[in-house]
Amino acid sequence: MRSHSLCAVVLALAPVAGCSSERGTPTPEVQAPAASASNVVTFTAEDYSFKGPAEIPAGLTQFRLANKGTEPHHLTVVRIEQGRTYDSLMAALRRPGPPPAWARPVGGPNAPDPGAESNAEHMLEPGNYAVLCFVPTKEGVPHLAKGMVAPLKVTEAVGPSATPRAADVVMKLSDYDFELSSPLTPGERVIRVVNSAQQMHEVELAKLSPGKSVQDLIAWEMGGRKGAAPGKWVGGIATLAQGEQGQFTVAVEPGDYALICFVPDAKDGKPHLAHGMAKTIKVG
Repeated sequence: MRSHSLCAVVLALAPVAGCSSERGTPTPEVQAPAASASNVVTFTAEDYSFKGPAEIPAGLTQFRLANKGTEPHHLTVVRIEQGRTYDSLMAALRRPGPPPAWARPVGGPNAPDPGAESNAEHMLEPGNYAVLCFVPTKEGVPHLAKGMVAPLKVTEAVGPSATPRAADVVMKLSDYDFELSSPLTPGERVIRVVNSAQQMHEVELAKLSPGKSVQDLIAWEMGGRKGAAPGKWVGGIATLAQGEQGQFTVAVEPGDYALICFVPDAKDGKPHLAHGMAKTIKVG
């Protein structure tokens, strides 16, 4: 499905002219928080652009992603550090070589199926950010290279930040595994995802169709999404750099679920699923 990494799209951006925020120009869609509530920020994903706010306040932020496209889309949030800007990031991604260390992925809602929604909650610091979609087309072209990227400015907080909700399950990302603090059970669940590994990781959650396996889903996705899908993408947390964390809320039904990391390995470039970072969990 995806090479969810800045590294995977450096060369893909080279022939693209512009890749500016004019495509999918953000519009104000921020809900003011109530006491002890997170800022709620809504983005709409289309083929191939984002619609959402250009500026949001710092603090606890819940991103909501509505996929109105015909393909899976996610919203990867990248913090641009060391005084660099969005234009600096775009220029860096057009140059050969590894992505800059000052471009730090901090999560965001992972991909839901077309017509569905996903969410992610993160504590954001003030600064320059970018939102990007690394999911490729069926032909293998990252959506980012088709213009699915936009700047995001995080301003100083307007008041005391809220505290994250208590998680039902904590998921630890390691090299190369998903470790759950307790079994996932049916119902609306808050899942906190912590990347304690050396490498970047993500979790893409999918509900498997009866009789289907995580390998069936991977083969379908990597094979160009031909025929009936052996499951549905639910969401999760997009790429997290080492030490970053976030949480998402999901309505869990009884059945089999897949946990997958598509991020390319820093050593050999293969997706982490090829190193065993893909597993099935049973619910109910």
